[in-house]
This record gives sequence, C-alpha cells and structure tokens, in this order.
Amino acid sequence: MIGISSEEFDKLSREDQVLYLTENLRQLPEELIEPGIEILIGAGEPELAISLAKDSGRTDKAMEIALEEGDYLWAALIAKKAGLEEESMRLYREGLDYYVSEKMYGRAVSAGRALGLPSHQLERLFEAGVNHERRSMDLGRVGYALESVALSLENALIGRDDDLAEGLRRAMVEEREKTMRRAAEDRERSGDHP
Repeated sequence: MIGISSEEFDKLSREDQVLYLTENLRQLPEELIEPGIEILIGAGEPELAISLAKDSGRTDKAMEIALEEGDYLWAALIAKKAGLEEESMRLYREGLDYYVSEKMYGRAVSAGRALGLPSHQLERLFEAGVNHERRSMDLGRVGYALESVALSLENALIGRDDDLAEGLRRAMVEEREKTMRRAAEDRERSGDHP
C-alpha cells in the first residue's frame, strides 16, 4: 500500500490509517504528513507523531508535541539536533523545574546533567528522588512479596539436606533477622512503638 493518494488514505478506517502510518512512517507522501501527525496524536501514538514531525523537518511541531506530553528532555534534544542551542538550554531549564515539581527526579537529574549542574546539585536531586521513592513505597506489600518468595524457596528445599540447601536456609534466617532489626529501628526512629 506504499504510495497511496490522500483520497485513498481518507477512505481507510481510522485503524487502517494508523496501521498505514506506522508501517510507512519514513516514506509517507508529503500530503499525508500533516494529517498523519494529527491522526497519530489522536490515536495515542505521540512518540510516532514526534518522529514523523521531526523526520519530515517539522522541528517546531515535534517540540510542541513533546512538550504537550511533558517530555522536555526530548523537546530539548530535538532543538539541540536542529542547531537551536539556546532553545535547547531553555527547554532543559524549564524541564528541570517541571520534573522537580512533578517529583520526576530521574528526569530532573537528566535535565540537570544536560545543563551542566555541579555534582553536589545533581546528588541532591538524586537523593530527593530516592527519598521520594522510599516514602511512596508500600513496605507492607514489599515485605509480603519477599515473605512469599522465601516461603516458595523453603518449599522447594523440603527434603533436601545438601550443603546448598543448608546454606540457603541459613542465609534466609539471617536476612529475616536483619529485616526485623531494620523494621524495629525504623519504628523507633519514627516514634511508632508497638
């Protein structure tokens, strides 16, 4: 179906249009590029829409779509590759602010690196990310998952008395003791006594 006219394209169902666009992204006729970008956006394929816009020389449109998706890093990279160095740096700065406000610290670190922030500032961003992740972790679920894995391992070791099985049993007991000590220390620090 390569090289269909815009009239033939318009007759396709929306699903077939999206399929055609994704299969022929790099070789679309010029008259299908603009509508193709909009169709891909509407179909929830912003990455493909950005690629189509960027590869067809529509740098501004590619950056606009990336920004609508909150992807300042990609928008800045597109600007940089297009030789728009000042615009790229502006987007990295805006992205850094946006990512910090949205608690997207991994992306904030990437924007900070691109801006050439000093290592102590990057470390602070990284630590903020670790602390945020730690706070949002459901430790009860993590503990339950680990306990399930340990129980499965114990069941797999039933009837085995070799050195490997004995070593695994010892390691599991040690890890449980460490976990219980850490949990008690965390409760003590937070003032959450049983």
